[in-house]
Amino acid sequence: MADREEDEELQMALRMSLQGSPPAQPEPKRSKPPPPAAESPEAEARRKQRELMAAAAEKRLRAAGSPAAVSVSRSSPPPPPPQQQQLAVVEPPPAPEAAKEEKVEPEPTGVSMEEAKEVEVEEGEEEGEELPPDVAEKLWAMVFGEGVSKAVLAQWSNQGIRFSSDPETTMGLVQHEGGPCGVLATVQAYVLKYLLFFSDDLSNPEVSNPLYTLGQRHFYQSSFAAGDDFSSLTDDRKTRALVHAMVEILFLCGTGKKAVVASIACVNRGKAVLEGLSVESAMDLQKVLRTSTFTSRKDAFDTLLANIPLFESRLGAMLFLISALLSRGLEYIQADRDDPSQPLVTAPFGHASQEIVNLLLCGEAVPNVFDGKMDLGGGMSLKGMPNNVEVGFLTLLESLNLCKVGQYLKCPKWPIWVVGSESHYTVLFALNPNVQEENELEERESRIRRAFDAQDQSGGGGFISVEGFQQVLRDTDINFPSDKLEDLCNAGIIVWSEFWQALLQLDKRAGGMKDPTGLLGKKQFTIFHFNGIAKSVLNGNASAGGSVPIQRPRLCQLNVTVPPRWTQDEYLADVVSASTSGSKDDSILSLAPPVQTSQQAPLVDCIRTRWPRAVCSWSGDVPSIV
Repeated sequence: MADREEDEELQMALRMSLQGSPPAQPEPKRSKPPPPAAESPEAEARRKQRELMAAAAEKRLRAAGSPAAVSVSRSSPPPPPPQQQQLAVVEPPPAPEAAKEEKVEPEPTGVSMEEAKEVEVEEGEEEGEELPPDVAEKLWAMVFGEGVSKAVLAQWSNQGIRFSSDPETTMGLVQHEGGPCGVLATVQAYVLKYLLFFSDDLSNPEVSNPLYTLGQRHFYQSSFAAGDDFSSLTDDRKTRALVHAMVEILFLCGTGKKAVVASIACVNRGKAVLEGLSVESAMDLQKVLRTSTFTSRKDAFDTLLANIPLFESRLGAMLFLISALLSRGLEYIQADRDDPSQPLVTAPFGHASQEIVNLLLCGEAVPNVFDGKMDLGGGMSLKGMPNNVEVGFLTLLESLNLCKVGQYLKCPKWPIWVVGSESHYTVLFALNPNVQEENELEERESRIRRAFDAQDQSGGGGFISVEGFQQVLRDTDINFPSDKLEDLCNAGIIVWSEFWQALLQLDKRAGGMKDPTGLLGKKQFTIFHFNGIAKSVLNGNASAGGSVPIQRPRLCQLNVTVPPRWTQDEYLADVVSASTSGSKDDSILSLAPPVQTSQQAPLVDCIRTRWPRAVCSWSGDVPSIV
């Protein structure tokens, strides 16, 4: 019995020596124990055999040169040809701390690289870096502030970035909670950019690079955008469009140089691990959050594509917001803002602030929607949009004269706009970039308006000083008669509405907007509105008793007509003249705004901030922006 135990101990020692786990320091040379006083010939033979086997094991270790060069595979099949060899995952035996830091090169087996990565995560290997506790505290306070309610946290902890399963709205992201709509709507706008105009190039990881899309606005349109059959989109196209959108936004926040991707520790690209996970404080966030920084768009694309299930999970919207904030840098975020003491998620309802939406639109967390900066004097200024954007922004608040949206957001590179109301964000988009193209007079109006706004120091109030007015006239080559110029300047300030009325009466040859033909360009186009908030609708045949309510987002198609630029006085004079004498040209009169047939909704007021006097019609339910 004793001999069998000694043999088993010897075999175990031999296996451990073959597994490459020697101590960190050289082991002292063994000395032979003195032979027993009365050792039998059989016992002496076994002792010598053990010593020879141990010496042979030590010799093999020395010949290998390093313990990292010795490994044991889980199985021992014949090695495949070199071009077919793949890495195996090796479970090293227990070893001292110094030896654990050494990398073990596994022997070739039939385990693929993908399977190896999965096994590593399953065995507890965490990807990404932890946030330092002080950074986690600063991030949490910046987003939620102090004393955030559980209801607000629940909104942001239970909203994934997922596509609708309804065939009619399959291109849209579904929203179940009220707070994160600013994040979802902005991501949705970028997703539509890729689905509508780059759907044929989604396999290219560099398609989100601005250099790739440079100059394509006027002539490029994907095959999908030629129609409006959204049900034809495949899951692969939608997922790739989403990943491209995320990559573009994160690199935009990182000034084109880097992107930070936030993830959850110990999540093997799945959802089940998140069940029961609670994030209610900066400490909770610091324990589970991991971040990875990328300077390559392709690497960021591959990582996000592999981790899409995590962003589809209930923490998806929060993780993407954190990724954008860290990509920009917390110090830069605070510097972008006019009032950094307020949280980015507004109380008491947990809505995404305009700073969050602007961060995702332009890469900076500025709080205003006008162009550039507004100088308040005394070294103080308000920050607006710094430059042109890919997708734009319209708001109901402008129609209520509560703010002024600049041309950067009204005229983005692609015909897609995030639409803001008092409490919600939705998306407006067109399938054809031509809706943004302007005729000669429209381009001139835009140029004059930009020159006027550049001199407007009233915060979008629509008036400028006499000195500023003189600069506008010089910049736009407008030549008013002296008496008209004196009338405009008498009050000491020039109001846009009065200036515009004067331009409509000034001939084109003098820099005005008056067209001798009386036809200033009529437009007609189709536009779509998407609201990601799920609404209960009936599914099935109600008469057959099979109708059941389902939840799906809302998509509305609108027909838009933009009539020519008539002044109110001219319009009334034309109508009166035509009704009394019957001599007015019917073709001219037909261009007057058909107010009597226009359908009304808050969305129409938003559309008119982009296309003044627009007349909209639709079928079915009224499009909702709340």
